[in-house]
Order: sequence, then structure tokens, then C-alpha cells
Amino acid sequence: MPEFVLDHGTRETAQRFAKLDEFTQGYIEALFFTDTGTGDDGELEHATVDDLAPSAWHKIKLICAAFQEANQTLLDAAYACDDYNERRAGNDLWYTENGHGVGYWDRDLGDIGDKLTDAAERHERGFYRGDDGLLYLD
Repeated sequence: MPEFVLDHGTRETAQRFAKLDEFTQGYIEALFFTDTGTGDDGELEHATVDDLAPSAWHKIKLICAAFQEANQTLLDAAYACDDYNERRAGNDLWYTENGHGVGYWDRDLGDIGDKLTDAAERHERGFYRGDDGLLYLD
């Protein structure tokens, strides 16, 4: 299976993405990994980060900041585990809250992973292209 490479769309968007914290970058990567480019996703097949609506950028940053703030002690303990970092934790927030069958509980983090799983409420956030051509997050 080929490695997933996030399409930023433009250089400016790539620079904007690079300014985000690693956790939020991981969240966005997981969102695009699961919801775009699979051939089964119609209007999202060729979506890029550049297509995110300003409100989606804002919402993603709020979701990630709130989760990190509320769970910093658990996240710090998880980061002390081998091969686990902020980017993977951001991936796992998206996977866990959307029920993708992988997430915090599946990372050999023990009780820490279970507690992070409990903290990641299941939202089943919708990701869609609006009539204006931009991408939105429910």
C-alpha cells in the first residue's frame, strides 16, 4: 500500500499548515486520510488542505486545543511511551472520535490509551464540500 501524502494544494497553505502544532497537523492528516482520495468519496476525491473553509480551520484548531488542554497530563504520559508523539495523538483523536476502528486504545498505551479513548467523545464529524466548493466540518 502506498504511503499517504497529504496534498496541501498551494505553497501558502503548506506554510499555514506547517505553523500548526504537531497535534493539529496529525488531526488534519487523519481527516484527509480517511475521507479523501479513496475513489469512493466522490466530491472529496481530489480535495486538498487548501480547500478547507476558514470556519473549518477555526473549528479544527478549537477541537484540538480543547482536547489537548483538557487531557495534557494523559497526553504527556502517552508521549513518554516508545514511538508515540503529538502527531500520532492528533491522528488518534480523529480516528477515535469518528469510530474508525483504530485509535488511542490500539497503541499499546495501556490505561493511558483507555482514558484518552474515554476522553475522545464520539462525534462522527461530517466532512463535506459546500456549495461554494470549500470543505466544511460538522
